Amino acid sequence: MLSLLKKELHSYFITPIGYVFVAVYLAVNGVLFTNLTLKATVPTTSVEAYFTSSVLALVLLVPLLTMRSFSEERKMKTDQLLLTAPISLGAMVGAKLLGAYIVYALTVVASSMNMIALGIYGATINYGAIFGSYLSLLLIGLACVSIGVFISALTENQLISAVMTMAFLLVIVYLSLFNSQIESDFLRTVLSWISLLDRYALFTYGIFDLSSLIYYLSIAGVFYFLTVRVFEKRRWG
Repeated sequence: MLSLLKKELHSYFITPIGYVFVAVYLAVNGVLFTNLTLKATVPTTSVEAYFTSSVLALVLLVPLLTMRSFSEERKMKTDQLLLTAPISLGAMVGAKLLGAYIVYALTVVASSMNMIALGIYGATINYGAIFGSYLSLLLIGLACVSIGVFISALTENQLISAVMTMAFLLVIVYLSLFNSQIESDFLRTVLSWISLLDRYALFTYGIFDLSSLIYYLSIAGVFYFLTVRVFEKRRWG
């Protein structure tokens, strides 16, 4: 698995995909940080808005990172080599997922350099809320990457993979926004429970929520399992 992971990480930077993702993500977050934090009257009051907006950037950009995971393999017919390679399907899918996630996680860590500007600007920094916000970005990112890798395994067209992933993530992240249009308390509760954004919000207040941690890891686990099942069916079907 380690050799496949190294190959996957290497592939992100011998093609423009890795560089485009890192550059666009950092640029978008830089613009959001500047406009929602540094230009605010009181910088610390807008940090929450910055992190919440970062989730939208994540939803729009993660599909660029995952669209090629398996779609490219299917298009180039190299997926057959993976299916017959002396490596388990779980390890193969895990290497693909980890490769994409490591690129994402390192980019998020790099974006944390924005926080240095708060100290220079003279703002009072709430370290607990900032740490919790970055932790939540890493967790929600893991869930989103696992969804993107799964969808990539369903089609050989990278554009279709990106669009489908973006649409799915927009729905699952912002489900709770429809609560104001729903009269049923039960449905509102269900939508809030499913929504990735509602669980994310707790971390932005510096509150560590174990149930949310388990939820994000469970989402990643479910879609990892589904991706493995796709290839099991393809191998034996």
